[in-house]
Amino acid sequence: MAPAVFLLLVWMLVPLCMTLWFSVRDYRPLRGGDLGYVGLENFARFVSSSSFWPAIFTTLLIVGGVLLVSIVFGVLLAMLLDQPMWGQGIVRILVIAPFFVMPTVSALVWKNMFMDPTNGVFAHIWRAFGADPVVWLTDVPILSLVLIISWQWLPFATLILLTAFQSLDSEQLEAAEMDGASPLARFFFIALPHLSRAITIVILIQTIFLLAVFAEIFVTTGGAFGTRTLTYLIYQRVLESQNVGLGSAGGVYAIILANIVALFLMRIVGKNLDR
Repeated sequence: MAPAVFLLLVWMLVPLCMTLWFSVRDYRPLRGGDLGYVGLENFARFVSSSSFWPAIFTTLLIVGGVLLVSIVFGVLLAMLLDQPMWGQGIVRILVIAPFFVMPTVSALVWKNMFMDPTNGVFAHIWRAFGADPVVWLTDVPILSLVLIISWQWLPFATLILLTAFQSLDSEQLEAAEMDGASPLARFFFIALPHLSRAITIVILIQTIFLLAVFAEIFVTTGGAFGTRTLTYLIYQRVLESQNVGLGSAGGVYAIILANIVALFLMRIVGKNLDR
């Protein structure tokens, strides 16, 4: 395994070291390249920017919204798919299929086919009830992004939770039913505790990827209307402003944020992995 591990470490450490190097230098490719060492100036400028804390808040808001939708509806879909039905295999494939769609493609589909205020599906539904169509990406941009991203990540949560449902002892549920336990009682006191480990895995994995969400924002709102996350702010600093040093400092902050969130989640819900 040594060659593979060495290659993986090089693949990870080289970009990280370059990010740390650029973060302490005034590097602007279109303005003379490397203009010298500036120390922690880039870090101070990035964190003192008026866009920094709103970007952090937007990032956490989107991550929290997607996790909530994925877990709640993932549990409901997993319960539904666990029931015997005709064409069960086909239904499961259709439910899981959105996970394999590229984020850019799914964002374009939602933007043009569903959320378009003139020709979108939602606009036609609104008009059918005599209401004015909602301009989703302008009026409720955060909710729109949560819906778009949740549509892609919901199948992942459903697949993990469905696997956990299938490992649940049916005899335990039958015994509880014979003792007079209601369906809600069986769910909250038997099924839900059994799903705790699976829910923990979903939260940890999705949080890691959702903190770096970018494509959906780039395709739909372009960071406007209060949807600029930390990742998108870094993109604007590096590519739009051509300030690689300032963007690299933002990348270091993103790494710190990801580790803080990961440690927080491990302390709060990671205990379920030991049960």
